[in-house]
Amino acid sequence: MQNQRSFVLAIALSLLAFVAWTFVSSRYFPAAAPQSTKIVNGKQVPLPTPESRAEQPSQVRDRTLVLRETPRVAIVTPRVAGSINLKGGRIDDLVLSDHRETIAKNSPPVRLLSPGGTPDAYFAQFGWSGQGVALPGPNTVWTADSTQLTPDKPVTLSWNNGQGQLFRIVIAIDRNYMFSVRQSVTNAGPRALSLKPYGLVSRVGVSKDPSSWTMHTGPIGAFNGSTDYSISFKDLDKAGAAGTRFQTTGGWIGFGDKYWQTALVPGQNLGVDAGFRGAGNLYQADVASPALSVQPGATVSADQRFFAGAKEVAVLDAYEASGVVGFDRAIDWGWFVWFEKPIFYLLDWLFRHIGNFGVAIICLTVIVRALLFPVAQRQFASMASMRKVQPKMKALQERYKDDKPKLQQEMMQLYKTEKINPLGGCLPIFIQMPIFIALYKVLMLSIEMRHQPFTLWIKDLSAPDPLTPINLFGLLPFTPPPMLHLGLLAIALGVTMWATMRLSPQQMDPAQQQVMKFMPWLMMLFFAPLAAGLQLYYVANNLLSLAQQQWLYSRTPGMKDDPAK
Repeated sequence: MQNQRSFVLAIALSLLAFVAWTFVSSRYFPAAAPQSTKIVNGKQVPLPTPESRAEQPSQVRDRTLVLRETPRVAIVTPRVAGSINLKGGRIDDLVLSDHRETIAKNSPPVRLLSPGGTPDAYFAQFGWSGQGVALPGPNTVWTADSTQLTPDKPVTLSWNNGQGQLFRIVIAIDRNYMFSVRQSVTNAGPRALSLKPYGLVSRVGVSKDPSSWTMHTGPIGAFNGSTDYSISFKDLDKAGAAGTRFQTTGGWIGFGDKYWQTALVPGQNLGVDAGFRGAGNLYQADVASPALSVQPGATVSADQRFFAGAKEVAVLDAYEASGVVGFDRAIDWGWFVWFEKPIFYLLDWLFRHIGNFGVAIICLTVIVRALLFPVAQRQFASMASMRKVQPKMKALQERYKDDKPKLQQEMMQLYKTEKINPLGGCLPIFIQMPIFIALYKVLMLSIEMRHQPFTLWIKDLSAPDPLTPINLFGLLPFTPPPMLHLGLLAIALGVTMWATMRLSPQQMDPAQQQVMKFMPWLMMLFFAPLAAGLQLYYVANNLLSLAQQQWLYSRTPGMKDDPAK
């Protein structure tokens, strides 16, 4: 009867854990990337880019037609391509040449910026605000001194307002993703002017990547030396045109997706007014510098930078090292950044020397297990000691089952007499938790992992394993939901965890024994929607644990002894 109650309790706890994880995983631990391939009739085919979640304006026009309608300056660099719209002086056409939308061979490059009035409009604009003078605006047609912007050749845009003021914008770009923008105004009029330079980034709709507890997407910036992840698109909807404002010295402000980032970067020693605004389905980040006095016959200028590109760790670190405060935190590393970045650097170093991200993950697993080997030895010694005293513990539980305080006292005395630390076996678990979180964040956030293959059917380690027996490996015409999409790696994870637990000492409590029997299969379901790279790490980790257990069993007296004897 007692065993039946224990079994029912174990089933109830397992179901509760499964339901809780379904909620928690979707909210706090989303899959590292959307599924990038699927199996159709036994063949693996790439999936198209996920549709935008943005509500587009009522009048959306074809991007190709819009690009043809306005005069433009081409942007030609090794890593980005696009054009500057001379109507409004906007940087509104940009694709990232090194990154593709899907893993298909003919996939187009990732588009980051798009002109207003087109699908997913997203652009940067620079200008002046002030009174009593005609200023350039969104309909101003600028004149360019060149037809092409390259890393070696900046372009200068000019506009004369016909009232004695000449406005210029000198735009340069480096070999990665940073534009340098110098605005200037020459006053040939009879009176002094007070003008305030500004820059803005405007986008239609929210990020395609949902924001979660473990990954912030949307409005982001560094203000007065601290990166702010607290603002969401919903907050901007509530704030409306008034927006959310910050008075900051230096820093940066913009919008971040999982892998992509735009940011306005003012002078790092300059006090500016920065903030976000929202109106309907339109969102804006802007920076306004202090007003400048332009005397008759004088020229004044203002500098800022604009980042539009991929959140590559090395690139962000380089910009941060060059003086852009907190720019490396455009990636939401979280609390364990001090631990996550070294793991990323090691994994990236392994990948660059090996050439395969999956093999690099396996090598990282070996390194982690080697570093934890002394801890594992202590754990096994503690488990052996606990196994030896199990009969004595059971006898104490029977003797003092009606006197809990006395039982606790006698148990502590037993631990002291036998020189046992009951928490000794828990230490490796606590040590591995930051490793798990670090690996999860690295595999989920770092673009270096995106679209990286392993071998055979694993074409993208940042996405879940596409091959599942639930639909007979694609022979049945349906796609299982994420929680039931049991890929082969997830199944291997469950099996290897079951084998590992079979070698571990059994729990004394019957209910705990039943729960532990279900644990490997629950973990299999838990890991199913996560990145194949993370699953690969744990499969390799379990296999190394099995080998390590077998070796330590042979060298640790008492582990194979029957506790009853």
